[in-house]
Amino acid sequence: MTDAAVLLSGEPLHPADSDYGVFVGALAAEGLPTDDLTEPGRIFVRVRLDDRPIGYGGYEVFGEDALLRSLVVLPGLRGRGLGRQVTEAVLREAAGAGARRAWLLTTTAAPFFERLGFVGIARADAPESIRSTRQAASLCPSSAALMTRSLAPKA
Repeated sequence: MTDAAVLLSGEPLHPADSDYGVFVGALAAEGLPTDDLTEPGRIFVRVRLDDRPIGYGGYEVFGEDALLRSLVVLPGLRGRGLGRQVTEAVLREAAGAGARRAWLLTTTAAPFFERLGFVGIARADAPESIRSTRQAASLCPSSAALMTRSLAPKA
């Protein structure tokens, strides 16, 4: 069920889509920010397996940097390795949009993202474009871990 070749990425998710409410509800249930989802510059995708949504994720691109946003696997599908698949699908989309480095903020999932190659970094060491995002500046608490990972192709 976790075959990456079966997962579809890059299917845009818009507020008018029928499952947009499911996306927002899943984020809210996990305590993830929803206040700024419709602001310009945010790109969200649904990730499907066999034509069935399994999760959602998003990103914002700032030159060669992308801030990952709102990664969530739907309830009932967790614990099957799909979080990794959703994350990798969103990372592929961000790389396809020109990003070479991914950034994220998390209050609870640092060990999960470490397993995907992310490393913690002091906020002061992040680019200003990432530090000044609404998510970094106000939506996420100062206790949230800032993590980063290269999106450069593996040699």
